[in-house]
Amino acid sequence: MRKNILMRSVAVVSGLAMLASLAACGDNTSSSSNGSSSSSSASTEKISGDFQGAGASSQQSAVEAWIASYQATNPDAKIAYNPTGSGAGVTTFLTGATAWAGSDAALTNDQVSQSKDVCADGTTAFDIPAYVSPIAVVFNLKGISGQDKHLNMDADTIAKIFDGKITKWNDDAIAKQNPKVTLPDTAITVVHRSDKSGTTQNFVSYLKDAAPSSWTYDLSENWPNEVGQGGKGTSGVISTVKQADGTIGYADASQAGDLGTVALKVGEKYVPYSAEAASKVVDASPLDDSAQGDNRVVVKLDHNTTADGAYPLVLVSYDIACPAYKDANTAKFVKSWLTYVVSKDGQDVAAKNAGSAPLSDNMRAKITKSIDAIKTE
Repeated sequence: MRKNILMRSVAVVSGLAMLASLAACGDNTSSSSNGSSSSSSASTEKISGDFQGAGASSQQSAVEAWIASYQATNPDAKIAYNPTGSGAGVTTFLTGATAWAGSDAALTNDQVSQSKDVCADGTTAFDIPAYVSPIAVVFNLKGISGQDKHLNMDADTIAKIFDGKITKWNDDAIAKQNPKVTLPDTAITVVHRSDKSGTTQNFVSYLKDAAPSSWTYDLSENWPNEVGQGGKGTSGVISTVKQADGTIGYADASQAGDLGTVALKVGEKYVPYSAEAASKVVDASPLDDSAQGDNRVVVKLDHNTTADGAYPLVLVSYDIACPAYKDANTAKFVKSWLTYVVSKDGQDVAAKNAGSAPLSDNMRAKITKSIDAIKTE
């Protein structure tokens, strides 16, 4: 359950003693065995100035907690994050208006090329995983939905619902997978993102991979059909789903609240979302070797995994930055900030305040090399 900012601040301040020893950027090839970032003067140098970020609304709860914790040891760093959505955040970053962007979708090759105008020394932007969370298929169904209550569905059924081919909650495709539940003859109302969204791209990517015969649309950050109604941002989808009986949508699981959620069929079992189940998929997935550009760490999720206890509908949200900035102070901040965000301490803060899945030590070691490449002089 999402807590308010004050509660996050109290929770994270209690860990300041640990933050004081936070490892930061250093040797481009080394990282400690426990997965924390390699050490350098960035861990002790205080950061000051005004810094802006924008992008994925999925990261909002985590970013608020990170800001509160980071500013506790860097009180002269004034940080603001505008959760405008992944597409808008990347666009803003590419104009040079923000120091970093959050995005639920990796950069396109065209966006990497565009970043030459923003980054210094002829370099191009890179993206690193910063926030990992299950995407929940949430629903509001009188007498059935509720916090920690689930309906079982396979990918094919979900695809047909969101493509308008299954229109009633008591359809045989749903009923056969939930024999102990009396489903009502209620119309299904699909709710999707109305804005350009990395969450949408992650969701439809799962449908395209896991139910290719039922989901034939091209991959995009924009919702691809005319089914249902749209809500702006994660909060807009959640709010719309809550407003009416029979609704179903998709959103970062940290904001599912008291809505019902779908347990996905994986192999012969149905798996509800959890941070642990999401971590299993990310760690088992390869990196995308088609991602062009230096320092990029892009995960190619295995949506067809049959691993026991894995939840394959996962959002990997990236932080996007430059390896060189036109302003040295911005470079120092971004290097210090990203070092904290992906550190064990930073990931634990996000897990406690946003319910995300912490990055593994193995993934952190790969990410640290990219952060260490940021030039601060």
